[in-house]
This record gives sequence, structure tokens and C-alpha cells, in this order.
Amino acid sequence: MGSSAEALAEQGRWTDVRLLLGAVDPDELGPEERELLAVASGLTEHDQCEVCWERAHVAWLELGELRRAARCAFWLGMFLVDRRRQVAPAMGWLQRGLRLVEEADLDCVERWMFQVPTAMQALSRDPATAQSMFEEIADAGTRFSDAEVTALARLGLGQARIRLGDVPAGVTLLDEAMAAVLAGDTQPMAAGIIYCGVILECRRAFDVRRAREWTKALSDWCDRQQGLVPFLGQCLVHRSEVAQLGGDWSAAWDEAEAACDRLADPGGDPLLGMALYQRAELRRLRGEFADAERDYRRAAELGRRAEPGLQLLQLATGNIYEAVTAIRRARADAHGRVQRARILAAFAEIMLAAGHATTARDAVDELSVLADEFTSPVLQATAAHWDAAVLLAEGDLEAALRATTRSEQLWQQVGAPYELACLRLLRADVCEQLGDTATAEVDRSTARSVLESLGATAVLPGRAAGTGEGAPGGLSSREVEVLRLVARGLTNRQVADELVISEKTVARHLSNIFTKIDVSSRAAATAWAFTNGVAAS
Repeated sequence: MGSSAEALAEQGRWTDVRLLLGAVDPDELGPEERELLAVASGLTEHDQCEVCWERAHVAWLELGELRRAARCAFWLGMFLVDRRRQVAPAMGWLQRGLRLVEEADLDCVERWMFQVPTAMQALSRDPATAQSMFEEIADAGTRFSDAEVTALARLGLGQARIRLGDVPAGVTLLDEAMAAVLAGDTQPMAAGIIYCGVILECRRAFDVRRAREWTKALSDWCDRQQGLVPFLGQCLVHRSEVAQLGGDWSAAWDEAEAACDRLADPGGDPLLGMALYQRAELRRLRGEFADAERDYRRAAELGRRAEPGLQLLQLATGNIYEAVTAIRRARADAHGRVQRARILAAFAEIMLAAGHATTARDAVDELSVLADEFTSPVLQATAAHWDAAVLLAEGDLEAALRATTRSEQLWQQVGAPYELACLRLLRADVCEQLGDTATAEVDRSTARSVLESLGATAVLPGRAAGTGEGAPGGLSSREVEVLRLVARGLTNRQVADELVISEKTVARHLSNIFTKIDVSSRAAATAWAFTNGVAAS
């Protein structure tokens, strides 16, 4: 029986393991079989998982194998806190296991193993303390030649280093943790924790290349584990994010939908908020604004912060005042380099739309510093994009053009067609104001083709924010703003002050407007604006 179950486990056939061992009277199972049944029950989320771990724990105790009994207590505690969110029972089992080895005065790696949850808790509030704790755990794992404990410690140590700003050292430690998993040095529960932890940290470090590679590895690993429930929902979210960035929005949508369905059944997986936010992002970009808002708000209810997606949705639907108010609060509340980096690009976009170029410049400068600290091509490309946008608003067209070139090169390196298309729309605006209408037309045409193929209807050229319809005369959003102010009777100087741009830039906008709507005077442009509903909208 035992050898058969072990053979099935080696093949990742966890449902078969559970059915095989679960059909036997528990009293007839040896401690190793009980432990294997507990692992299989945990991976398939059978409702008897806790009982199986308890039986394995008791069986090892009866044999006097305190270290094995302690390990069962450890994994039962980890299962309760990670999958069931039952913190008090989890802490009870963790303390029980630690007391076993302490009271027996055993000099063993399990003493240090029980420090892992405590060190993990310290990561968010005190990464320096967490780093020290994980260093000690890693040393113990090495001293006792326990590859599993060492791998868990290196995962935590890499997370701590990244939070403390040493990104290169951090990701190297993450790679070391993953090497142990790939070598088969960890049991499946530990392997899943390390896979997901590494990918989440790569996302935090904006390391797209590693996130893509490890997401593929996690996906392959999940596919090999029969009946797997933990980790698979999170894996689907990661796969959706990778597919979205790579331009396969159809696959991204399918993965996000599957993640929401899996995590919602039987109801209440805390990672559901993460899946809902990802689905909301896709819905926002596809112009499904009402559904996107519902997903953002539901994600927030489940503990996944809705910014910056919800604020970008408010901007897309024309609620600029609400977007400005909310993104200002989000930026003020964003603590830590990762949180701020995720907010700043959206902050700059919203501030520019509201005509606050100076405030946007401050955000872009901060984002540029963070991008260099993370050495992330994604952040650097994003920073260059919004630097160009601010320079355009400031009227420094040559500098804006150079910034778009930097951003384009980086987005091509990353392989992000949507972001590259948006960058080309921005460059088209720059080229048009420089008088290079031919290049502007090529950029807009290329961008439109990509956006249409993706289904990114909310950002297609000529779309009016919040309506999903083309602006009259093919005017850009900035040109609509300028024309509205002119229709109110403002001079070029007053328009420039209102939009925080140069008077020369206003003149260029007006020249483009006159050409597009085929008029030759401000009075005629004003009349056209009222006739076509631009002035009143």
C-alpha cells in the first residue's frame, strides 16, 4: 500500500493518493502513509485535511519521533493560516510543534523552521528584522543540510532584501529558492509556497522577465499536480497578467475568468480580490466600464486595494474631479517604494488630464528615480512615457520626442504591444505639433491597428473620454479642451494658464484645430464648437 501511494505521489497523482489511502482504516495506516494522505488532502483541499495531519502528528508522537511530529504540526499550522485563514488554531499547532522540540531540548532544524511564519509576518512591518531572522533560519538550514528549510528561508530573505532596496541581491536569492524547488528538494506544499512567493516578489520588483519565466514554471508544475486546488487560482491570475502584457488579451481574459470562477468556489478565497482586480483591468481597457467598476469595488471589499485602476476608470468615464481627488489620496497613503511606483504613473496621467502639469512633473520625477533604483525596464519605459507627456504639456517638443524614443526602445525590449501603441499615440501628438504630420499619421494608424486587434476600445484614437464615441472632427482630447476654453472667450494666454502649458503650444493646438474642422478664425471655431456639442459637453 505504502509503496503504491508513494509511486502515485512521485507522479503528482494526488487525487489517486487520497482515494487509495483514504479507503483504508486510518488505524491501519503507518505514520508515513498518514503523512502522505495529509499532503494529498491538503493539495486537493479535502475537508478531512486537518484530521489527516492530526493523525500523522499523533502517529509520529507514539513512535517517539518528535521531529517528524513537529513537522506535521508545522504544516498543519501553515495550512490553517494560509488556506483556512484560521489564525488562532494555526498558532496553537505551531506553538505545539515548537514546544515538542524545545522541551526535548533537541538541537535540530525544526527549532528554526517554526521561526518562518514569524519572520514572514515581520516582512511587511519591519523588513530589516525579517532579514535578520531569515538569515539565521537559512544558516540553520545549511548547518543541518535541510534543503526545504533553506529554500523557505531564502525566499523570505529575498523578499526582505527587495523591500530594503537591494533588488539585485533579492532576486538572486529568489532564484536560489526556486533552484531547490526545481531540484525536487521540497515537498509540494513548500514548493507551491515558494513558486507563488517568488512570482509575487518579481511583480513587486517589476522584474517582468523573471515573472514570465517563473509563471511558466509554476503553470507547468500546477499542470503536473493532479487535483491541485491551492496555488492554481493564483497561478491563473499570474498567467493572465503575463498574457496581457504580451498582447494576448484573449488568453488573458480566459485566465482571469477562470481564476475568478475557481477562487469564488466554494466561496471566499482571499485571493479572489486579486483575480477580480485583474479582470477589472481588462474590462476597463476594453471599455466595459460598468462591469469594471463592479469588479474593482468587489476586489476592494475583499482587501485588494482598487487603486490605481479605479481612478483610471473614473478618468476614462469623464469623472476627472473624482479621479483627481482619489488619486491624490492614494498617493498620500502609498507607503513604500513599490506602492508608490504603482501609483505614480496613474497620478501623472490624471493630473495631466486635469491640466496640472506641474504636479504631474513632480510625480514623474519621483517615478524616474524609483525606476532607476529597481533597474526595471518596465518602470523606466513608463517613466519615459510620462516624462514625454509632461514635456509635451510644457511645450518642450524636442525633449518630448527624445523621451518617446527612450520609452519606445524599452517597451520593445519588454515586448508590450499595448503600452507601445499608447506611446505611439503620444508621439503622434508630439510630431503633429512639430509639424511632422506624416509621421503623426503613421504612428496613429499603427497604434489604431494594434489597439483594435487587442480590443482596447477605450483608448482608440479619436475617442472622447467616457463616451466611447469619436470626438467630432477627429479632435484629440487636448484639442477638445483648448477649443472649449476658446469657445468660452479665453485668450491664448488665459488658455495656457488654465491648462498649464505654453502660449506657443496653445497656438499650435489652435492651428491643428482650424485645419481639422476647416475654419479660419476663432469666431468660426467657436460657432463650430457649439454646433457640434463640444462647447457644451
